Amino acid sequence: MSDVLRIGIMGLSHDHVWGFLDHARANPTVQIVAAGDADSELREKATQAEVLQTYSDPLTMLDQCALDAVAVFGDNRAGAEYGIAAAQKGLHILIEKPIAADYAGAVALYGAAKKAGVTLMVNWPFAWWPNLQHAMTMIRRGKIGNLYQINYRAAHCGPRELGCSPQFVDWLYDPYRNGAGVIMDYCCYGAALTCMFLGLPSRVSTMAGRLRKSDLPAEDNAVMVMQHATAISTATASWTQSGHMTSYEPIFYGDKGTLMASNGKLYLADAEDDNGIGVRFPALTEGMRDPLEHFAAVIRNEIPLMELCSAETALMAQHVLSAGILSANTNQTVSLPLPPAALVRTGVQS
Repeated sequence: MSDVLRIGIMGLSHDHVWGFLDHARANPTVQIVAAGDADSELREKATQAEVLQTYSDPLTMLDQCALDAVAVFGDNRAGAEYGIAAAQKGLHILIEKPIAADYAGAVALYGAAKKAGVTLMVNWPFAWWPNLQHAMTMIRRGKIGNLYQINYRAAHCGPRELGCSPQFVDWLYDPYRNGAGVIMDYCCYGAALTCMFLGLPSRVSTMAGRLRKSDLPAEDNAVMVMQHATAISTATASWTQSGHMTSYEPIFYGDKGTLMASNGKLYLADAEDDNGIGVRFPALTEGMRDPLEHFAAVIRNEIPLMELCSAETALMAQHVLSAGILSANTNQTVSLPLPPAALVRTGVQS
């Protein structure tokens, strides 16, 4: 591998790709040499963002470009297939959360990466919040004792209303390409946090529905409850919420204290300060500031892969999401691990 990491982008329909390209332009240790997507408008936008070469097919890009790694920004279903193809060529993989459209796709990608011996990193946008990184460190050091509940709500007015690109909206609202609706898009965050700290839950219960957007083919609101032997956690999600109040605030409950990350700040409540106090936290260190910087540092063996962004965490989260979708479809609590026959189901039924 040369001093400069050569990266190809597989798919451009995920709007997070443009922020990723901003990071790339600011990072002299990486070079985005190519991007592949069937949409000519997106390819032109990539060219304007200083991508050296574009292809109408991401797989053709793999065949024709000398690469060290790929970053996957397609829909959840195609993205897993792109990742598998990259792994088979010995390329390191960065893919957007959750990891796939369903558990079967996640298992296939995970297996391909393991077989090839390549890095598989899953980007969770909140992984780069300084307050959340410090909260995770405090929890690992036992600051709030043993966890018995993790709550996370992700919500906004909806992808279209928020101003996402038509290409992004098109597949987010497609239960096949996304894997579901808001369950896959936004319950995944709470599932990932819960699984990272507590492992796979024993039972999952989910209620979901189209509460406001009757024209959608997918659910617009969902509440997922995950039960462990000594913990109960929730992941709630909405595409219909007005404002961001109560959204994007991970809360961790332990038997010695409570931590809440909110609006760039971190708060701790315990026996000494039962109303909570602000916690000071350091600036992010090099290699931990954005997904591209972290990915490059991990590939170069400079730092270990963050646990939140590991394939193992994503695989557990995807397992929970599949159970949650099954629960919503059947109106029943679902036990984990799921039987193989249940893993092919995808999308919340109308």
